[in-house]
Amino acid sequence: MMASPIPARAPFAENPAASRGRKVPEAASRTRTDFARDRDRIIHSTAFRRLKEKTQVFVAHEGDHFRTRLTHSLEVAQIARSLATAMGLDPDLAETIALAHDLGHPPFGHAGEDELQVQMQGYGGFDHNVQTFRVVTKLERRYPRFDGLNLTWETLEGVIKHNGPVVDQLAKPSWSAISEFDAQYGLRLDTWASAEAQVAALADDIAYNNHDVDDGVLAGLFNLDELAEVPLIGPHVVSARADYPDCEPGILRLEAVRRMIGAMADDVIAETGRRAAAGKVGSPEDVRMLGHALVSFSRDMVEDLGALRAFLMERMYRHWKVNRTRSQARRMLAEMFQLFMAEPDVLPAEWFARAQSRDEAGRARVVCDYIGGMTDRFAIEEHRKLFHLDVWG
Repeated sequence: MMASPIPARAPFAENPAASRGRKVPEAASRTRTDFARDRDRIIHSTAFRRLKEKTQVFVAHEGDHFRTRLTHSLEVAQIARSLATAMGLDPDLAETIALAHDLGHPPFGHAGEDELQVQMQGYGGFDHNVQTFRVVTKLERRYPRFDGLNLTWETLEGVIKHNGPVVDQLAKPSWSAISEFDAQYGLRLDTWASAEAQVAALADDIAYNNHDVDDGVLAGLFNLDELAEVPLIGPHVVSARADYPDCEPGILRLEAVRRMIGAMADDVIAETGRRAAAGKVGSPEDVRMLGHALVSFSRDMVEDLGALRAFLMERMYRHWKVNRTRSQARRMLAEMFQLFMAEPDVLPAEWFARAQSRDEAGRARVVCDYIGGMTDRFAIEEHRKLFHLDVWG
């Protein structure tokens, strides 16, 4: 059986040899392109390792089979690399942005993000996309010549604007870090990002919708019979059952999810090709100046995806068991934040040192960075140590 041919390089693909470089110039690697080097720096980062025990929907201690931020990021990266390869784009850049996209998420998923937004009101706010950018440009401390990872311009651009232009966000206090960085090293925040960054964004949509279906069935929140009536996933449940009538439900679930991933990927590839032809997109600059997304789902897929998300919102994200965990998580983070603000000397020594000699807003940012970097398990244990006295004897 012959292997599928590798598509020719698209004229609008990013070229690592033509990269705009890094904020702090470095000698080129002898073994890797600049984009592959960025990928390796992300994989070796502390923030990436911590994703192994950060929540997607279910808290890390609730079961070993549910997705975490790490497994989600790996799934996004795999889909992004496959899509980029099929489209003739640079797979290393797409994979790199996919691996980095969740580095700024706090513990406990969206519950943690929501609570840090509440606690940081009046102190500059909190936004997980901005926090991801701060992680890769400032908070990671691994190199003698610079803070952060000193990633290429193209990777940084993709990290902060993979969903589109962000210039309208700059007035928000939570985006001040982006404004400050952009003033020193402009990222063209009023344009679209590269096609590779847009691929990473769509790969995120493909991955989380599919694995939330998978995890929801695994958690007993809904079953295959119910999914058979839901747009997008339903036809794949029906076709998998027709093809394999004697197959056990667990394998059928995985087969249906696999087919949905394939259908969504095929839709992106077809719609992107149509938009590239209609817009006469012939260079990376054309992608940035197109005026709308180049990489996209079709209108029909967007409609079906909306129906699936509505089902997941009702049956999964707002399920009382999930709500109960979210409530517990938010209370834990709120109590720790308020304690650290009132008594910063109970912070670990390194973080207490960072908080000293700062005004209240500066101290809040240090506390936010400390809590934001925690894993679910570490946050639960830290809260226990702070609020529950261990007694021996």
